[in-house]
Amino acid sequence: MPRILVINPNCSLACSAGIDAALAPFRFPGGPAFEVVTLAEGPPAIYDWRDWHAVVAPLCRLIEREPADAYVVACASDPGIEAARATTRRPVLGVFRSAVAAAVARAERFGVIAIVEASKARHLAALRAMGLEARLAAEVALNVTMETLLEPSTARARLAAVARELVAAGAETVILGCTGMAHHRAAVEDSAGVPVIEPCQAAAGLALTQCPPPQSDSAGCIGLSGLQRKLDTFTLGPLNLSVPQEVVSGSPRAERRR
Repeated sequence: MPRILVINPNCSLACSAGIDAALAPFRFPGGPAFEVVTLAEGPPAIYDWRDWHAVVAPLCRLIEREPADAYVVACASDPGIEAARATTRRPVLGVFRSAVAAAVARAERFGVIAIVEASKARHLAALRAMGLEARLAAEVALNVTMETLLEPSTARARLAAVARELVAAGAETVILGCTGMAHHRAAVEDSAGVPVIEPCQAAAGLALTQCPPPQSDSAGCIGLSGLQRKLDTFTLGPLNLSVPQEVVSGSPRAERRR
C-alpha cells in the first residue's frame, strides 16, 4: 500500500490531530495510507521567517529517514519545500501551493486568511514563485495564536467575518492560511457563501494523483473509481478521473491507433 507522509512542521500535537481529522475523507480501502507525523524539533507554530528557517534542517532529516511514496509539508507557509525536494526524488507537496492550485482551478480570484501579519510575506513569496500574485484579491490576518485557532469556537466568528470581507474584496474562493483552521472550514464556507479551501485537503487530493493507482476495477478504468468517490468530497467538486477505454493498453481501439 502506498504511503503518503504528512509532516506537521510545528510541535503541536493538537494541530497534528486536526490535520489528521481533515484527511479522514481521503482514506479509503485499498487507497494510499495517509500518516500524519509531528516534527518534534519544530516550534509551537510557524509565525515568522525565523520559525520557517528553523524547521528546514530537521524536516529534511525526517524525510531522509522516513521512506514514503509522497510527502506533504503541512504548514501553510510551505517551509523548506525547495530543500525537501532536493532531499528525495519522491513528490514533496506544500499545502499552501496546493491550496492556491485548487483555488485558481475553481475561480479567477481568491483570498487568504492568515494567522498573523507576518504570514503574508511568506504567502506572497510562494505566490510570486507560482506567478499567481495577481490572482490574490486580498489577504487578511487574524493575529491570533495557534492555541486560539485550535479551540472549537473562539476564533470561528472572526474567521467567518474575515472570509466575508475577502469576498467583498473580490475573492471567489477563500484559502484557510493555517492548518490550525482546518476544523472551521465548513462553518466558514457556510458563512462566506463561496468555496473555502483547507490546504491539507488540497494537498491530499494532489498527493493521491502522485501514488500508484489501485488495481483495475470492473468499470474498465485503471482502478480510480474509489479515488473518484473520495475526491468528489474535495472542494474542487466532482472530477472525472476515468481513463477512456480506447487509451487502456491492449484495447482494440488503442491497438488501431498505434
